This record gives sequence, structure tokens and C-alpha cells, in this order.
Amino acid sequence: MLRIFSFSFIIFFLCINCSDTNNLQSSLKEKEFDSPKEIYTEAMILFDAQNYENANDSFMKLTKLYPLSNEAIQAEIMLGFIAYVKMDYESSIYRFKKIINKYPSLKNLDYVYYMKAMCNYEQITHHGLDGKYNDLALTDFQQVVKRFPKSEYAKDSRQKIILIKSNKAAKHMNIGRFYLKEKKYTAALNRFKIIIENYSMTKFTPEALHRMVEAYYEMGMIDESVNTASILGHNYPESEWYKYSYNLIKNIEEDSLLKKLKKIF
Repeated sequence: MLRIFSFSFIIFFLCINCSDTNNLQSSLKEKEFDSPKEIYTEAMILFDAQNYENANDSFMKLTKLYPLSNEAIQAEIMLGFIAYVKMDYESSIYRFKKIINKYPSLKNLDYVYYMKAMCNYEQITHHGLDGKYNDLALTDFQQVVKRFPKSEYAKDSRQKIILIKSNKAAKHMNIGRFYLKEKKYTAALNRFKIIIENYSMTKFTPEALHRMVEAYYEMGMIDESVNTASILGHNYPESEWYKYSYNLIKNIEEDSLLKKLKKIF
């Protein structure tokens, strides 16, 4: 009888122990697999505390456990933004490109395009050295303006486009000045024309027109020089560059008058 009682007690104890173990495992499992919203909230808390490594891990966890959730999509955006904050532009661009291709109807896709543009924009360090990033950033910001003209990021994108075009115009201006100094007038004129035709909104346009006046004058193309000076005076009458062109044209007219007087006498 005692043996039967002891055996029954052991079975009872094991059942209780198993039940407790199962409850503990179940509790741990529930804790390990929190809801998408809970994981995302936890990750954002870490991000706001600038704990980027752990925030990155939490966002990665979310994308793996709940890849089809809305929170997972936002987590993918945050992974790209964390890479941007860490100045890992290559990884950031890769993630933003992936989101654009994967979710073409995403509600805040304008932000993704804008951040991709910013990754290229922040790699522009000098207008004479980084033509690649000028071109990439310009294309990306133009995409923001074209696709999302009413977006809150469109205004800043337009301003960035002007700055980038100023960089590109400055590059052409430097090369044009060099050609002008070396008396390669045709090559110089081509550079100045690019500025006037493609970057007329930049501050370099008045100077480009004046340099054309100089180049035409040196080539003996007086009519072209005078006509270009007239365009400069009509559009930028208060510019210092028009004053330089005016003085140059004045000298041309005085020389022409002097030659006519010599012929008379």
C-alpha cells in the first residue's frame, strides 16, 4: 500500500513539474515573440536613445519574425535610416532601393526617395571632384519633385537641385576660365554656353555671358561680342559683369570710331 502511495505521489509530482515547465516555456515563448507593434516600439525607444546597434538588431528581428506586417515595412525604412545616420551610405542606398522596388505603392515612399537622394547629396564634397554624386543626387531629387510634387520633401528637394546645379555650373565655369586663359576660345565658349543653357538659374550666368563677350572679342567676332553684351545688360543691368562688358564694348566702339576717323583724314 505504501509503495502504491509513493508511486502515485511521484507521478503527481512529475505532472506538476511538467506543467510548470510547460507554462515557463510557454511564457518564454510569448516573451520571445512579442507582437510586431511591441517590437517596433521597443526598437524606436532604443533608436531615440541613440542605441543604434541594438535598435538595428530589434528592427532586423521584426522583419524576420513578421515580414508581412506594416511594422516590418517601417522597420526596413528605419534600417536604411540607421545606416544613413552611421554614414554607411552604400548600405543605406541599397536598403532604400530595395524598398522602392518592393513596395511601389508605399504611403511614405516620398520619404524613401528623399533619403536615397540625401545619401548621394551628402557625399558631394567638392564641385570639381565629385561629379558622380552631383549627378546621382540631382537625378534622385528630381525624382522626388516629379513623383511627389506636393510632398513635404519636394520644397527642400527643389532647393537642393539649385545647389547641385550651382556645383555643376561652377565646374564648367572653372574649366571655361582655364580655356579662356589658354586662348582656347572655342572650347571656352562651349563651357559658358552650357552654363547659360542648362544652369541659367545659378549665380554664374552673368559671368558666363561676360566671358563670352571676352572670348568673342578676342576671336575678332565683334558683332557677337556686342550682341552678347546687350543680352547681359538686358537681363542683369546691375551686375558687375555687365559693367566689365560695357567697358569692353565701349573700347571696341572707340577703336572703331578712331579707325573711321583715320580713313577720313
